[in-house]
Amino acid sequence: MNSSNLNLPPADLVDTRSRFLENIAELSQEKILAVDTEANSLYAYQEQVCLIQISSPSRDFILDPLALNDLSPLKEIFHSPSIEKVFHASEYDINILWEDFQIEINNLFDTMIAARLLGRKKLGLDSLLTERFNLSVDKRFQRADWSKRPLPDKMLRYAQIDTHFLIEIRNWLKDQLVKQGRWEIAQEDFQRASRAHLRPRKEKLPPCWRMKEAKKLPPQKAAVLKELSKYRDQIARDKDLPLFKVLGNKTLLALAQACPTSHQEIKKINLSQKKQVLSLEEGVLMAVRRGLSAEPISPPRQPRPDDDYLSRERALKDWRREKAQDVGVNSAVILPRYLLTAVARENPQSLAELGELLQEVPLRYEHYGREILQIIDRA
Repeated sequence: MNSSNLNLPPADLVDTRSRFLENIAELSQEKILAVDTEANSLYAYQEQVCLIQISSPSRDFILDPLALNDLSPLKEIFHSPSIEKVFHASEYDINILWEDFQIEINNLFDTMIAARLLGRKKLGLDSLLTERFNLSVDKRFQRADWSKRPLPDKMLRYAQIDTHFLIEIRNWLKDQLVKQGRWEIAQEDFQRASRAHLRPRKEKLPPCWRMKEAKKLPPQKAAVLKELSKYRDQIARDKDLPLFKVLGNKTLLALAQACPTSHQEIKKINLSQKKQVLSLEEGVLMAVRRGLSAEPISPPRQPRPDDDYLSRERALKDWRREKAQDVGVNSAVILPRYLLTAVARENPQSLAELGELLQEVPLRYEHYGREILQIIDRA
């Protein structure tokens, strides 16, 4: 069945303070809630949460954060250990809810994590809906602008479906986790996932070095790319647009490679976004000239890991892959990648030292601690 043919009661659209407080009172009495968010990352310089969908076992709600000035009453519900919150692929939602509203999640169930722990190859919500309910989701609104108002009924229905079935999917997957003896490790992973917003973020490279092929540019042209990147960021910020809607990475790289200094030179370049470039011609040419007169730059150098580290990392990856194949799961289920990297880097020499590194995953430490020490000792 196609989701557009579903005969669901409309979700309650919560876009006034009075309705919000009334519904919060009702939601606070529930034992389980399904949650999802919609943001406008494809339409704004700085993305923001535009909808929060919440489903209880009996009703669907769609909260409009753009119409509600204060979502603080929601914090207590989401943080309550007595109310389970069901997400699918929760990391993005947890991070953006924290960034926009300082909302933290406690007592999490993530249906994608559950599916991974069960060894499923297809982890998307659409795959679970198809298998469980023979439901095919209409994806035409996947890249929609969720900040526009009023939202059409079809978009609201699409958002509603994201949470309407989640509680039943959670129950179905939990039964399988219990039967396969993986419920405890699932709880460990859910708790770890709920702290995604607290995990240190990997330091990002300067914008110009995040583009593929940028490191192949000669140093002077790299300086041009840097100035073009700064100019694009300024325009995107001023117009509240995502970077790619101002000028795409391929366009910036082509301009940096050609280094045009006149209108005629720009016209000669083969550009897929020629109109956008010409509309910004003056700023583009000024950025190119600044880059040509700036100091040449080279990519930041990442220190090469030493051979001992690489040997430990390779041994741990081989061990993890073999364990995963034996159990029939993704290798990350055995030991998350960032923890494997930490163990290879720190080279613990005792169970106590290893325990410090694996304190987020005590069950893995209990099951595999001695094996891991043996692996890195032999590497």
